[in-house]
Amino acid sequence: DIFFASVEELVAEGQSVEMTVKGFSMRSFLRNECDVVVLSPTSAEQLRCGMVVLFRHRGSHVLHRLVKIEGPKLTMEGDGNYRQVEVASTADVVAYVSQVKVHKGPTIGYNSVGWRRRTALSICRKRVRTLAIDIKRKLFK
Repeated sequence: DIFFASVEELVAEGQSVEMTVKGFSMRSFLRNECDVVVLSPTSAEQLRCGMVVLFRHRGSHVLHRLVKIEGPKLTMEGDGNYRQVEVASTADVVAYVSQVKVHKGPTIGYNSVGWRRRTALSICRKRVRTLAIDIKRKLFK
């Protein structure tokens, strides 16, 4: 709580913050305790589908991909999650991931070809995993 309060304060002042990724919900795009993300300020007008954002959800802070924008209503999901989404508002967004510092690899910027390639690969893997889980559940029902 104290950490994320500090992150929110720094981002509100216009600063960027680096944070090591914790958790597996954004696998394979982000790797637990390996990759470092740079969180940067953003506004509701700048939000785009495909962005990875830090947002407040049910008393916690979550780092997931923005997949749908309907006015102030946003839908996010983790690349590594199975059919789980979070709904929040634009006011809940704290920052967006402007860079990923890949462990033992390059730094990838949000608008780069590397970002788009890594995003496409991660989303493709998610779709294959989801399909495999759905098939398995139907076969072994």
